Amino acid sequence: MRDFRDAKSMAKALRASMAERNIELSHSETLEIVARQFGYDDWNILAAEIASPPAEAAGTGDLQFKQIIPILRIFDIAKAMEFYRDFLGFAVDWEHRYHEGMPLYAQVSRDGMVLHLSEHHGDASPGSTVFVWMQGIEAFHRELSDKKYGYSRPGLEKTGYDARMFEVPDPFGNRIRFNERDAVGG
Repeated sequence: MRDFRDAKSMAKALRASMAERNIELSHSETLEIVARQFGYDDWNILAAEIASPPAEAAGTGDLQFKQIIPILRIFDIAKAMEFYRDFLGFAVDWEHRYHEGMPLYAQVSRDGMVLHLSEHHGDASPGSTVFVWMQGIEAFHRELSDKKYGYSRPGLEKTGYDARMFEVPDPFGNRIRFNERDAVGG
């Protein structure tokens, strides 16, 4: 029997099955459907649940942090979407404005990584760095390199902390450092 840890493979199977019936669904749409099948409001909540350690692993009694979401300051919506959506491949989960013409506050996500982007003056300072542990860094680096994005050509490098890393700067001075631990003994 499958459980919530198999959610991504279930989404892939659903997408393939629907494609056989000439019904095109994006990967993010199938992830949302699978999340609802497990009783969650959306994929981000299910992804956070999947990533959460069991309660006994936390070791601090009732205290448990569920999800950490960095807020990054942006100044230009078109440039932000070109970078986060078109270059990095994030989905835009939602956008919020208090009124038309007001600053944007949005959530973007990809494969369990969630960021908030804000035009609001007091939300964040430009020049922040987000440090990300991940798996599949070589394939992700290749994907980004193949896009030939004019404003960033990240180089994959070894670090002094037994990992491989590449960094991408966004158009607003923020940086995301993608890291993957080296294999034991490698």
